Amino acid sequence: MGVSVEEFLDLVEKLPEVRMERMATWVSFKVRGKGFGYLWEETETVGVKATVEEQIALVAERPEVFEPQFTAGRFGWVVIRLDRIDYDELFELVAEAWCLTAPKTLVTAFETAHHIGG
Repeated sequence: MGVSVEEFLDLVEKLPEVRMERMATWVSFKVRGKGFGYLWEETETVGVKATVEEQIALVAERPEVFEPQFTAGRFGWVVIRLDRIDYDELFELVAEAWCLTAPKTLVTAFETAHHIGG
């Protein structure tokens, strides 16, 4: 179990129209100018957008993997320790963060391509 920083970066590249911006101590990820995730390479952690309900559930279920970052409106950002999560679960959480942020047309095309949803 565990995902490297390089594997995380490869994972993010699988999402359409993602733009990465390196800052002083972190990397931000955006889709069409709106942020959905961050990477702190030094601590090997990522922060992703989630619903407040999902943030609460993830942290309550596995506090050794997840911690709350902050809430903003209906969103609760979650910090994930890369060394304590498997690739498939991380991809699901990052894809959900992307879907919460991307325009509906991009989300629909992504879900159709990956056979997600009904």
